[in-house]
Amino acid sequence: MRDGYVARWHGREYEASPDGDQVRIYQSEPADGFDEVRPGRYVRVLPASEVDVAYVRTTCKWRGEPFIIIGEQDGWLRLEYTGGRAPVAESLGLEEFDFGVYQGWARANEVTDIGEYRA
Repeated sequence: MRDGYVARWHGREYEASPDGDQVRIYQSEPADGFDEVRPGRYVRVLPASEVDVAYVRTTCKWRGEPFIIIGEQDGWLRLEYTGGRAPVAESLGLEEFDFGVYQGWARANEVTDIGEYRA
């Protein structure tokens, strides 16, 4: 389940972190031009003009309502409601994580219509 920036560089997509005029791209294997930042994590810093950056979110439906998936653990998914209606969020038993932001856990097998949204 993806929720974050990605960058396409030389025909391949990487997890990314934009920072002004630069973009850090990450991979799990060593390669030329990538520096190890911790075991199994390698980074390369590129000019933003050399990569195409997008934000990817994993979307889904749970009990007929729209959500994004923000986490996963032991067969459960952490969901954030995107329907914008507080009474619906409350009727689903979601917790108000922040003002107007409702989240909760759902069994993965109860979630449908999983897809990716790119912005």
